[in-house]
Amino acid sequence: MPGNEALRAMLPEHLLLGGLIVLIIVSMLRGARPLALPIALGSVAASAGAAFWLAASGLSAEPFVGHFVVTPTLLLVKGALLALALPVLLMSRSDFSREGLGDTEFPTLVVASLYGLSLLPSAASALVLFLGLEMMSIPVYALIVLAFKRPQSAESALKYLVLSGAASAMLLMGISLVYGATGSMALTAYADAMAQSDLLARTGVVLVLLALFLKAAVVPFHAWAPDTYEGASVPVTAYMATLSKAAVLVIAVRLFDGVNVAGPMVQLLAVLPLISIVWGNIAAIRQTNLRRMIAYSSIAHAGYLFYAFLGNSEGRLEAVTFYIVVYSAANLLAFALLPEHVDDEVRDRMETLDGLFHRDPMAASLIAVAMLSLAGLPPFPGFTAKFLIFKSVIAAGYSTYAVLGLVGSFLGLFFYLRVIQRMFMQPSSATNASTASPFAARAAGVLCLAATAVLMIAPGWLLDRL
Repeated sequence: MPGNEALRAMLPEHLLLGGLIVLIIVSMLRGARPLALPIALGSVAASAGAAFWLAASGLSAEPFVGHFVVTPTLLLVKGALLALALPVLLMSRSDFSREGLGDTEFPTLVVASLYGLSLLPSAASALVLFLGLEMMSIPVYALIVLAFKRPQSAESALKYLVLSGAASAMLLMGISLVYGATGSMALTAYADAMAQSDLLARTGVVLVLLALFLKAAVVPFHAWAPDTYEGASVPVTAYMATLSKAAVLVIAVRLFDGVNVAGPMVQLLAVLPLISIVWGNIAAIRQTNLRRMIAYSSIAHAGYLFYAFLGNSEGRLEAVTFYIVVYSAANLLAFALLPEHVDDEVRDRMETLDGLFHRDPMAASLIAVAMLSLAGLPPFPGFTAKFLIFKSVIAAGYSTYAVLGLVGSFLGLFFYLRVIQRMFMQPSSATNASTASPFAARAAGVLCLAATAVLMIAPGWLLDRL
């Protein structure tokens, strides 16, 4: 491929890399440090815009044959993921601008992580896939302890580091076994490996899948998520709950592209996600801490997402991408409008939301929209997202698993509606010395609300383009 075509195909990555270099320079210039967040926002917005523009232009290219590929659909997925990072950066302004705490480090680490994330949809080989995953994950280790608002932040970061490292080692072992069985590093080798009866090939595929389960916090590999979500700052928790999880699902879609799951893999892809749905929703009911509730909710949603792999490969990318965008927009909306508090632990308590509608009607209303969408109630887009997943499972002939998954999803209604009940029906308590979300966080909330509204009114707009 000519150099200018390769440059064009990788324009989103180059814009992120350029922004990262500028951010590193800015971090060394004390007087320029306030410019870090605007530079990061501009870099990520430009990268997302470039991905959407290239997708609209119908670009299909392979800058590095066998390793990196772009198509209009993959570019659209990449643009959507990068656009979801904009609310995360906006809501970080209040958490990391006080006393210069992380005012350059946070945007720099996020842009560095997004560079790895942007490689994942275009990965055509296991080498690029693993490189992108590690480039995305390593900055997150530092992000968890960046604000250090709680004593357990270091413990949370260490737990995430150890278990994420174990997942990476498992992934590498699976890649090695698949390579030994097929002689290929291409992602298409996983379809060949699943079709083989060879124990080496099957073991490699299972190890890769279990590594993704650990990264996505699927039961029984979920124990790190509640502690890590609670120990990190709100913007970092939002990033991990949305974009980090989205990255894992993008990897899964790329690995199982064109594969209709059969045999023992069906039980693995059905039983563990089903347990995640049920356990995540039951455990969330007992939580008195909002971020731990969201963590268990994310465990349940990981189950819904992996259910998509029971269905036929046709339409899988559309269903997973739509679900990721809807789920991420709702989570970011809730995090952006969470009331501020001088004590980070108090901010997380459910009591902080008591009577929020009477103190801040806008925040309460938008958080309610987020909860209803996450619960999957019509007409909110969360209903459409779950409908697409369960429709594909039923169409593939796994009606029993679909029914059990739907029953498990009803358990989630309780804790989502409990949040709304506390905001609208409970009186404010004396401990609610919280302040309204700052302007930047509200702007992030408005962006997420706009995305939610578009997907609610015209879900076909995104699905047709995927």
